[in-house]
Amino acid sequence: MSTPAARSFLRRWARRILLGVLGLIALILAAGSVYERMGRRRAARDFPPPGQMVNIGGRRIQLDCRGTGSPIVVFESGLDLYGSLSWSLVHDEIAKTTRACAYSRAGLMWSDPPPGPQNGMTVAEDLHATLEKAGEQPPYVLVAHSLGGPYAMTYTKRHAPEVAGLVFVDATHPDQFQQLKAVMPNARPPLGVMKAVGALSWTGLLRALMAIQPRVPGVPRPPPEIFRVAAAFAPISFDGSLEEMKALDATLAEAGTFHRLGDRPLVVLTAMAPLPEVVLAVNKMTRNQADEMQARWRALHEEEASWSSRGQHQLVDDATHYIQFDRPDVVIAAVRTVIQSVRDTGSASGVR
Repeated sequence: MSTPAARSFLRRWARRILLGVLGLIALILAAGSVYERMGRRRAARDFPPPGQMVNIGGRRIQLDCRGTGSPIVVFESGLDLYGSLSWSLVHDEIAKTTRACAYSRAGLMWSDPPPGPQNGMTVAEDLHATLEKAGEQPPYVLVAHSLGGPYAMTYTKRHAPEVAGLVFVDATHPDQFQQLKAVMPNARPPLGVMKAVGALSWTGLLRALMAIQPRVPGVPRPPPEIFRVAAAFAPISFDGSLEEMKALDATLAEAGTFHRLGDRPLVVLTAMAPLPEVVLAVNKMTRNQADEMQARWRALHEEEASWSSRGQHQLVDDATHYIQFDRPDVVIAAVRTVIQSVRDTGSASGVR
């Protein structure tokens, strides 16, 4: 039986161990915080923004425009950490045909964070202000990947005279979560997990994870030199993506109110590569469920193509969701098709 002295001794040692563990945790967090601050300084020093930083009223948005000609192609990235670099494999090729502008939305890469909610309407107005302040002139061809599709539709709704054509690169459909829920319950990104990771970004944890260059099953990456830049800004971009994720329902609801593209040329590209087995395992899906999901995805994109009287739908059988990484040649060809269509019918608007 323990004595009072023995119990007192054990309590003292338990407190010492607890204090030691807490001290070690505090030391690790402090070191991680320093690591993160140094990483952000190195990123700003080693990777200056391509293009220019455009002041849109106290905030700066990174805009990278190359080439000359009209219509101007404007690239809109999806919900990821790449910003303007999402288009690194197609940007220069399109710039050989016309002027081409890629940008990083508020909170991504070099761009300053948004002052409030980051939904489709705020994204559209930021882009409009950025192009206007930079002196870029419509007409524009909007090229949008994934969630960039709803952003492009909202921009077209709010600034219709400026948009001459569109290209959707495996773009999000406003109704896709309802349509896919039956066969893919985890279709929505996990907001809770993203919030938890975002809350720890100051500790250097995300930077450390990106330093080991993790691969997400089924998601291709850009060339290593592009990934290094994106990884250097990942903790910053993650916070920006999280703000977009919080407003996802509002973004999709707004985009769902506008499906009238008239006779604007539109090309819809749909990724149809079979999902890898590891992706099926992570999402607890059978191969039959995956096939059904792709069939519904294809049908959603067929509907998107119907939003224009000159809509075209093209399946890309050997590409995953990031068609611009897997098959940049397909994206380049689709964009050039729309450019030429705009030029063929746009002489009265000053398109050349």
